[in-house]
Amino acid sequence: MARTICITSLDKERLQKLIETEREFAVGDKNYLEDLDIELGKANILRPEEIPNNVITMNSKFILKYLDDEEAVTYTLVYPEMADVAENRISVLAPIGTAVLGYCIGDTLEWKIPSGVVQLRVEDILFQPEASGNFEL
Repeated sequence: MARTICITSLDKERLQKLIETEREFAVGDKNYLEDLDIELGKANILRPEEIPNNVITMNSKFILKYLDDEEAVTYTLVYPEMADVAENRISVLAPIGTAVLGYCIGDTLEWKIPSGVVQLRVEDILFQPEASGNFEL
């Protein structure tokens, strides 16, 4: 069964503009854009001030637990220009970034990697812009 995610209207607007720009100017494989576009199409859209504080939105800092070895890693979901692997800032256009957008604390997901499939759980959200009253970030 397909899962419905929650995102803010502002995130959706910005992400749709990003998809349009990337489709026009990106070279090579653009399947990642289709994946994000599909997720946005299925999403439940809420005003930024209505989004629950347990949902991963853009610029949220959160903890993912790898269920195979119980390792927990802190990430921040960002727009592509802010991505930095060394700082664990993952782009929303990366497969894992698209996968976690709109997920809630306690949700589990599968992420395909070259060696197979990894199961992850959203353990906590350390920072969500909307929860801190920043509805424009």
